[in-house]
Amino acid sequence: MLRKSFAALVPLVGSSRPLHTTAVCSEIRKMARLRVVDNSEIGKRAMAEGKPPKCIHVYNKQSVGMIGDKVLVAIKGQKKKGILVGCKQFQKPKIPKFDSNNLVLIDDNGTPLGTRIHVPIPTILRTILKEKTQAKGADYTKLLGIASRFV
Repeated sequence: MLRKSFAALVPLVGSSRPLHTTAVCSEIRKMARLRVVDNSEIGKRAMAEGKPPKCIHVYNKQSVGMIGDKVLVAIKGQKKKGILVGCKQFQKPKIPKFDSNNLVLIDDNGTPLGTRIHVPIPTILRTILKEKTQAKGADYTKLLGIASRFV
């Protein structure tokens, strides 16, 4: 009986299915896996191959990413920057909690790499990104322009 059940598992071990070595984190720190929710080419290819981007650095003092924070990710052997538009971790009041850690890829001056965002964006992101646009000089308002739905 034991041999039959063990033999049934052997083909799964040798299969070509991707195996993730890190668990999905509820908070965004280094090595956390993220989900690209825009239609950028590099993001679509990475998610289709089952190799989601990993967070390398969070650009804030706490090193824990929240909604609206800028992160540096490793995706398909490249370094790209992105904005967090949804987090699994416990949120402040009036900020929705999502089922996955969502990311929109941007270039160095803040313009998104994709032309459409597939998931709803929290409404509080409008005020967060407008404050960061005035403080940092990068134009994050284009990210709000390509969003189709708000929560």
